[in-house]
Order: sequence, then C-alpha cells, then structure tokens
Amino acid sequence: MRTNLLRLVAWTAFASLITGCVSQGPSSANLPRLTLPSLATEPCKLVTLPEVPTEADLEVTYALRGSALVQCDAARDLAVQTLLSERELQDRFREQTAPKPFWKVW
Repeated sequence: MRTNLLRLVAWTAFASLITGCVSQGPSSANLPRLTLPSLATEPCKLVTLPEVPTEADLEVTYALRGSALVQCDAARDLAVQTLLSERELQDRFREQTAPKPFWKVW
C-alpha cells in the first residue's frame, strides 16, 4: 500500500516537471534582426569656418551646415524607423511562436 502511494507521488512530481518544461517558450536567441543601413550608422559631418572667415565663407558654411543637418536628421529617422520595424517584427514573431498551454491542444 505504501509503495503504491510513493509511486503515485513520484508520477505526479514527474508529470509536473514535464508540464513545467513544456510551458516555457522558445529562447529569444532566434528572434529576427534587421541590419541598420550604413547611412544611419555614420557620424554627421558638419562644416566649420576657416580661421579668418569672410562673408562668403559665412554664407557657404551656413548653407552647407543646413544641408548636413537635413542629412543627419534623415539618417536619424532611418535608424528610428529600422528600430521600430525590428521591434514590430520581433513582436509578431513572439505572437506566432508563443507556446499554447498544454490544456489547449486544439
């Protein structure tokens, strides 16, 4: 009688260990990743004034810095959009690969 009780306890413990392992989801090591475009990873290069600037130097530098700032802002937007797209892709991947509870087989 005591042996049967021990077997029942052992099988219950064994079954709980198995169901605990089944309910764990896949590791996050295989989540999809996007590669940042090279434009988004390059540092911004801003034009500086010469030692003794003239009025023409000021005008040219003003225009060149303005275009460089626009390019930097576009690169930053590209990096942010890539990051947001990657997070959305990873969220969809997690939803598709989420483990179902063992009692919801169908």
